[in-house]
Amino acid sequence: MVDVNDDAKAGFRRIEVLTGPGRRRRWSAEEKAQIVAETLEPGARVSEIARRWQICPQQVFGWRRQARLDMSGSTAEPAPCSLPPFVPLVAAPMAKVAIPAPPSITIEIKLAGAAVRVVSGVDSELLTAVVRAVRCSSGGT
Repeated sequence: MVDVNDDAKAGFRRIEVLTGPGRRRRWSAEEKAQIVAETLEPGARVSEIARRWQICPQQVFGWRRQARLDMSGSTAEPAPCSLPPFVPLVAAPMAKVAIPAPPSITIEIKLAGAAVRVVSGVDSELLTAVVRAVRCSSGGT
């Protein structure tokens, strides 16, 4: 009879295939600046750019954070590379735009054979008085 565990005794081992870089990479200042600049373009996604460059998105976010600190003049730690500057936000005066008035909403109330049309913005006390008058004129209470 053949023992099922014979293969395990023969020295078969598990093999692990590593894809991607197996060493610690060193990024030049130009490469870091290029990667960060790509993430600053409109519609860019950090995860897609990181995947293309075969790095973790967290690394790219770290480089972006470092670039912001470098631009703000923080003395937290010296910058390891020269990254592109961030553009400051400047608020420009806006031109006045005429906003069209919303269309008036009309509600029609049929009560005791009469129709009362009410437009939006009418005083509630006035509307109450008109509805009571219509109801009283028809003989209701």
